Order: sequence, then structure tokens, then C-alpha cells
Amino acid sequence: MNRREFFKGAAAVAAVAPFAAREALAHNAKPKAGNNPIWLMTSAFPDDDFDGVVKRALDVGAQGLELCVFRRDTDRADHIATHLDYKDFTPEKAKHVIDTCNEKGLRVSVGAYDNLIGGNFQEVNQNHILNLVRIAAMLGGDANDVVCGTFVGYDHELGRQDGGFEKNLEKFKKVFTPILKYARSLGVTLCVENCPMEGWQPVTAPDCYNNLPGCLAARKLMYAILDDSSNLQETYDPSHDIWQHIDPTDVINSMDFAKLRRIHIKGTRNFPNDAEAVHWGRLFPQQSVNAALAKKAGVPLPGGEWDRLSYEPRLPGFGGSDSCDWTKFLENLMAKGYKYPFVIENEGCNSSHTGNMGATLQGFRATILNTAPVVWPLGPNGYEFDKSTLKEMVDPKVNPKPVTMKDLV
Repeated sequence: MNRREFFKGAAAVAAVAPFAAREALAHNAKPKAGNNPIWLMTSAFPDDDFDGVVKRALDVGAQGLELCVFRRDTDRADHIATHLDYKDFTPEKAKHVIDTCNEKGLRVSVGAYDNLIGGNFQEVNQNHILNLVRIAAMLGGDANDVVCGTFVGYDHELGRQDGGFEKNLEKFKKVFTPILKYARSLGVTLCVENCPMEGWQPVTAPDCYNNLPGCLAARKLMYAILDDSSNLQETYDPSHDIWQHIDPTDVINSMDFAKLRRIHIKGTRNFPNDAEAVHWGRLFPQQSVNAALAKKAGVPLPGGEWDRLSYEPRLPGFGGSDSCDWTKFLENLMAKGYKYPFVIENEGCNSSHTGNMGATLQGFRATILNTAPVVWPLGPNGYEFDKSTLKEMVDPKVNPKPVTMKDLV
């Protein structure tokens, strides 16, 4: 019996059944939920310290934090949050994080998302990730499910050469092999995210592919080219495939599911019929030309480097729908046995991007409620996370020596 036939039969019975029977039918019709924690990515709170983002998580009902630890001298303008003292992270500070998490019922990972294989700051970014790997190890690493999140990035000078994509794969192997070996020695997994970072080049650039793992094929090739990819896994954000006109459920079903360690919850609302899409199409990014010429021709121009693909970022369940079938996506993940955190990355145009903290927190709360019915069990108070399943974080009491890339190669 398919779902449609089941619900048709259930509706007929429910019409004459007492309340208790109808309640049982409704409960049995829903696929069994897991008990996945829902976390916040702390990029939305650049002005808070660690204790401040802990309070934010508790206020909105989250179970953990992906702690953003960007360089304080970062060249990025969009993400600048730094929620751990990475330059002087001591065993005492690690203990404070672990003790706070155990006391408050929260869990954490760390991350910084920069270009590690291209650009003027690649060596600085590589050394920063090595520092975050060290911090992850001091927080327990894989034993406490503390991973290190990052981008790979892209070398555009290589990319514009003949065979440039494969040359980027080869550079990825050269750069990440020692990083992964070092992380493996400390019991830490690196998770790379799939955002193509379409705004990382000027609006005048002909293309906008700026992060190697921005498509499934690239990620599969990355694993294949490495001699040992055992501690390289994925943070998958469905929003980036949505504006590429790909069903994220199809991506999940086509990937190596054992490599999936985190899900970023963020939506995208596509605009397939706006003037920019109609004029420039949706296969390539909008191009920038002389403004007077564009005006004479009646052709719309992109407003900036992040405005080339006719979409806007959203949060599922906050302020209307987006272009993702979240029920399908989440139910598929649960059916496949996904057991790790869902991390809300708040870049909502009507939430964190308003600059209003009230709207930012509302967006987080709404997304938690939107996600909960699929990923949390139904309890006496509705859908709620079962905190009794949390495994206590153990302090490894380690203090690895800081290293740089020059020490590893």
C-alpha cells in the first residue's frame, strides 16, 4: 500500500473513530523520527563571546553550536565571528568549554571557512585551520564528535588554464594531504562544505566557481585523488544545490552517505522569472558590462558579486516557503539513518541579514520548529529532543604543540 492509499483509508476510519483511535492513526502515519540535535552556526552573532552564544542557543532551544573561529585579521567581510581565543587556547579554556557544554546540555564543533588553495591569504588560512584542528583535538575530537569545518577554496589562476579544474584537484591533494595527516594524528575529522562561494570573485569575473567541493562530482573526485581520505567528510548545505537547479535529495542519494557528518539548514528561494533571469538565463551567472550601454539596451545588471544568480537566502519555516521540499529532504535523511547534528546557518534575507537581533533569533526559533517534527520524537510536550541520550563530553587533557604548514611539509 502506498502512502496515498494509506491516508485515504486512514481518513475513512478516522471519520468514525474515537479521538484516541484518530490520534493513533495520525501518529502511525508519520515516519519514525530520530533524535538528532539541532545546532546554531554562530556566524550570526559576531559581537558575542563563547558564553554569549551559549546563552543564545539555550534561549532558542538548540542543542549545540558550530563555533565560528575566523581569523581576527580575516580578509573576508561577510563572516567575521570569532568565538574562541584561537591564539591562546589553553587546556584550561578547553576545560571551560567542555564543562559548560556538559552543564548546559550542549555540544560543539569548530570551523572557519576560507580559501585554502588559492588567493593571497592561502598560507595564512592553512595555518589557521591547523590551529583549529589543534583546538578540536583539545575539545575531544572525534571522541566527542568535535569536527573542524572548512572550505577548500579554488586557485583561479590555475582554474583559467587548460585543464584548470584537474589542476585544482591536484593542488587540493598537495595542500590537504599534510593537513589531514596531522588531523588524523590528533583524532580529528575535517568536514568540507559544498558552497561554491559565488561571490568570491569580482562581479566582472566571467565565472563564479570559487570552492572546489561545490558540486558532487568534485567531492567524489577529491576522495578518489587522496591516498587516505578516512578523516575527510562533508558538511552538506542543500541551499547551494537548489540555486543550481538540483534536487538535494538526489544528491544525498548519489553520494557516499558514510561521508556525511553535518547538515547545514539553510533555504534558497529561486527567482526563475525575474528580469535578470529572463535576460541572462540561469545556466551562467549574470555578467557585468558598461552601465550606460546596459541602460541603452534595456538590460538589467547584477547589483554586486553576490547578486548574479537570481535567488535569495531564506530560513525554512520563517516568512513563507522557499524552493526546497524540506519534508522530502529531511525524511529521506532520517530514512537513511542520518544521526548527526542539523546546524542552522542563518543567512536569511528576512532574518540575520536585516541586522536586527530580534529577527535573527526569530528565524532560528522558527527553523527549529520547522525541523523538529521530522527529526525529534513526539513526547508529552510535543516534538522534543531527548536529552537523556546525550553522551557526556570527556576532557582529553591534551595540549598539542601548535604547528604550521612549514612544519608538516
